[in-house]
Amino acid sequence: MSSARPRTRHTAPSVRSARLALTVPAALLAAALTACSGGGASGSAARDGGDGKAPAADISVNLRGKAAAPGGPVKVTLAAGKLTSVSVTADEGGALAGKTSADGRTWISERVAAPGTAYTVEAKDADGGSDTATFRTAEAEKVNKLSLAPGKNTTVGIAQPLSVVFDHPVENRAAVEKALKVSTSNSTEGSWGWLRDHSGKDRVDWRPEEYWKPGTKVTLAAELNGIDTGADGGWFVRDYATTFTIGAAQVVKVDLDGHRLSLHHDGKQVFQAPMSGGTPGGDKASWRGTAVLMSKEGTINMRSETVGLGDAYDKMVDYSMRLTWSGMYAHAAPWNSGHFGNANRSSGCLGMSDANASALYGQVRVGDPFEITGADAKGTVAEGNGYGAWNVSWADWQTKSALK
Repeated sequence: MSSARPRTRHTAPSVRSARLALTVPAALLAAALTACSGGGASGSAARDGGDGKAPAADISVNLRGKAAAPGGPVKVTLAAGKLTSVSVTADEGGALAGKTSADGRTWISERVAAPGTAYTVEAKDADGGSDTATFRTAEAEKVNKLSLAPGKNTTVGIAQPLSVVFDHPVENRAAVEKALKVSTSNSTEGSWGWLRDHSGKDRVDWRPEEYWKPGTKVTLAAELNGIDTGADGGWFVRDYATTFTIGAAQVVKVDLDGHRLSLHHDGKQVFQAPMSGGTPGGDKASWRGTAVLMSKEGTINMRSETVGLGDAYDKMVDYSMRLTWSGMYAHAAPWNSGHFGNANRSSGCLGMSDANASALYGQVRVGDPFEITGADAKGTVAEGNGYGAWNVSWADWQTKSALK
């Protein structure tokens, strides 16, 4: 008979602390070493119960103490035998899912441990034994956050991309992009593309090769909690999500040379109006290319100094429909009525009569594309100036992914 002291089966997680192995930076080692280690023998001697009772499981965990390094997976290893279940739960709720190795000895979480979070590990083995461990990760010195478009549970036009703007720079783009999981109701394929927002912030957009199909339901699960974005960006300390639905197929076609615009619904023209675009030959010219309706802002105050045009105007403007961050709108412009249909003489916007602007405003929705053509333009809408991704070829857009 073995001379090892028999060990009885644990009936509750609090009976003993786990025996833990640590892999953390040297700065955290001192704090980690204050954690308790499990008592008793290990290996074959400990598992020879001798008294007929189920032996205790004997696990080690790669994280321990009160300042464990976040950002890596949790690894649980059984000294002998096979694991039958492992749970890793956070103090604020939620759990880390994971997979057990083929030999049953090791379990690794699919997601990483987040900063500033206490975790409890509970494991059971095939002999009926159990063991527990606890640890807490170090707090994040800097936290990154983001904003999402479109808004949750909205219905948007066929050109609306998924757009994520980050508060701080993102150096570890591949890790962040891998955590941004897009699913659709009809298996639409698309790609993320990294760009610089008009605000100067890092941004990543997801778009299909062509406009969305009407009725598509789109979900983004941004599983970012615990992702390190880089030295200047900091850590994410939460997940994000949004869902939206694609509405009817609507396209606004703008002919700068012909001074007219028209709305097409399911391929059929349902509205047309004379208009006046931006004065050609300088900064007041309109943009060409595909712009996406960003917001319907109603009556707003427009001031020329906000878009770098000095004191050219300061007006209250009705039926304002934003097309770019740089200040191009479609809106009512009754003061310019003498040029509707025959000349481009605005300060860059697409102006119409009150009646026509009201009619268009009532029919379009955020996410509808405005396809703008004509020689009287100052260039093409940039990808970060609103939602200009449609002006980039599909092949070029795919190269903007950090995972390509």
